[in-house]
Formats: sequence, structure tokens, C-alpha cells
Amino acid sequence: MSLKNAFYAQSGGVTSVINASACGVIETSRKNSDKIGKLLAGRNGIIGALGEELIDTSRETDADIAALKNTPAGAFGSCRFKLKGLEENRREYERLIEVFKAHDIGYFFYNGGGDSADTCFKVSQLSATMGYPVQAIHIPKTVDNDLPITDVCPGFGSVAKYIAVSALEASFDVSSMAKTSTKVFILEVMGRHAGWIAAAGGLIDDYGVPVLVLFPEVDFNHDKFIAAVKRKVETHGYCTIVVSEGARNADGSFLAEQGTRDAFGHAQLGGVAPVVANMVKQALGYKFHWAVADYLQRSARHIASASDLEQAYALGQAGVEMALAGKNSIMPTIERISSKPYRWQIGSAALADVANVEKTMPLDFINDDGFGITAKCREYLYPLIQGEAYPEYDERGMPRYVVLKNELVDKKLGDFVFQ
Repeated sequence: MSLKNAFYAQSGGVTSVINASACGVIETSRKNSDKIGKLLAGRNGIIGALGEELIDTSRETDADIAALKNTPAGAFGSCRFKLKGLEENRREYERLIEVFKAHDIGYFFYNGGGDSADTCFKVSQLSATMGYPVQAIHIPKTVDNDLPITDVCPGFGSVAKYIAVSALEASFDVSSMAKTSTKVFILEVMGRHAGWIAAAGGLIDDYGVPVLVLFPEVDFNHDKFIAAVKRKVETHGYCTIVVSEGARNADGSFLAEQGTRDAFGHAQLGGVAPVVANMVKQALGYKFHWAVADYLQRSARHIASASDLEQAYALGQAGVEMALAGKNSIMPTIERISSKPYRWQIGSAALADVANVEKTMPLDFINDDGFGITAKCREYLYPLIQGEAYPEYDERGMPRYVVLKNELVDKKLGDFVFQ
């Protein structure tokens, strides 16, 4: 009896350590070559499976696969493509099973966030009813840190480190010039519904920086905010504001909503930093500068958190081990044992408990005034940004990042028409 092959895909916005999870999946699969055949990867995520564009990772050298740990972004390509519900578009799920069957795939490793967990769960359900069981394992990944049950999501620790360090450095700059120049600096960070990344910016308060944080979890109050900015500037001479892209008004509308939708059906957000900056300018007349961390925060492999990198790899490894142990419709998780010293272990969660569940900031992580973080939040965050996992640099001073060959296997089915 031939061995079942495995399929791996990356989904949604990539991170500086998602390739470490890929490395964990591939290296662990290779170590179990007596149980798993080839590891095929989706070109550009799940649409690679639908279009039968499957990358043969066995054609990559061990050295190049190992180098994935030091390389940011998605080595196989990712996508923002949300499969509809089984009732709405069953043909997409049936196509996945057809492709898996044609290529003798018995293991499905989907590396992504909440929408990916939902897809993984549905595939695990449908495959059984179609008479071709597939063990579907979700490998967690999201910079937003909003997946439930797991203590932290790979990708978040490195983003948190980047934001905390960048906000601190920019604040030192503003402080140097505040007497005659900029008095307010606004940094916009990712986080549509959860303020975890913005909270990391709040850590600079521990370094003497006057900072205000705007969370999606706290209704924005214009007058209260302006008064807080005024107090900070009058007391310290300047102020740093870290604002989540998902900051919203009391009626639920985003401060920077454009009225359009992205590929996942989420509200398309514009720049909230200039919106906040103009509020400050109009109300107080302070000179300001603003910046949007955008892709920089999630791609900054040069300053990745060592703990984040270690966890990303471990979860990829654990996903394969769980599949080989007969597990299905499950997600490996991080369980925190202690914060001081920081210790953690691998756990697991049923996808039925993960899919379509979003974890926001606990209210006891946010100060009573709504503009900062508590000691409990600090205790949670600091271990996640500990350690530096610098990549190697070449003789010209640039990091050594790997680009894989990504050679496709031959197709066995007809073309799939995307609707």
C-alpha cells in the first residue's frame, strides 16, 4: 500500500515567521518518510489546491528548507480567498477533495488565521461524507493574535517586538525635537477587531515615554482623547499615539472606514493615523507626524522575536506529529506554564471550538482610562518579545533569505473555473 501524501498551504496575510512553521511541517514530514509520502504545497495558498497548482517540496534541498526559518513572508505564496459555506458553494470543497484524491493526499495542513481554521474544519467534515477521509490539521498563524484557546499566535510576538521597538525609537526622535518641532507622533498598527498589536506599543510607557493607545475594544471618545493628548504634551512636551487600524466610534463605525470590502468580506479600512492626526491639529494646533507600520510590521524578520520563531516551528512540527498520531480536525496550541520564567508547552484545540471565534483583548489588560495597558497585560506581552533571532547577513550587508524553486507536479484533472 502506497504512502499518503500531505498538502500544506499558507493563508491570509503572511508574517515574519510563517515560513518557520512551513519548515517545521516539511522537516518533520521528511523525518517520517516511512509514514508520509511527498509533501505538496499550494501555490498561492488554497487557490493552488483548487487550481491544482501543487508544488513538489521534495525537489528542494534540506539546506533551503532549513533556511525558511530565517526568511519572512510566504515561501509558497499566500492568498486572501475565503471559501464560502458548504451550502453556498459546495463545488469548491468537492474540488479540493477531488484534487486530494487525484494526488493521493491524506493529510491537509492549513497555516492561517480564523478563516483558515473554518475552511480546515469544513474540509475535515466533507471529506468523510465523500468517502475520502483527509486528516485536516490547522497550523495557527496571525499577527492579530485573535485565535481562541492558544495563548499566542505565531507572528504576533515578532510584530509586537517590532512595534514596541519602533515606537520607542520614534518617540526618542520626537522628544529630541519637540521644543521647536513635532509634538505629536501617531503610529498606526494592524488590528481590525483586536488591539493586541496596539497594546505592544503601550510597553514604551515603561521607558518614560508619554503614550496613548487607541484600542478597537474601547469606544473612541473625541473629547476625552483630545484632553488626554493635551495633558501629555503640557506635562512632557510631546506625546506618542499608537492607534489600531480598527479603532472605532461608539456606534461601531471605524474611524477610517472607506465603505468598501476586502476579499474576505471585511470592511476595507483607510489610514486611521491621518484621521487622528487631523483631529489633534484641528483641536490643539500641535505640529504632528504620522506613520503607518503596514507591511513593515509583519515582514520585519531582521528583528523577529526568538520565542515567536521557536513557537512557529514547534507548531508546524506538532501539526505533523498529531496527524501521524491519528488526530483530525484539530489545531496545535501554545499553553503558557509560567511568565517568569517564561515556559510553555504544546496543547491542542478542536477546530469546532476555533472556527469563527475571535479573541479580543481582555478588558483587564486595558487601563481604566482606556488609553494604556495594565500590569497584567505587560506580564503577558514581555515574554512574547523576548530574544532576538537575527538572520545571517551576506558580505554586502543584506540578510540571507531563501527563494525556493517551487516546481509544480503534473496536473491530473481538468481546469477549475473560479466563480
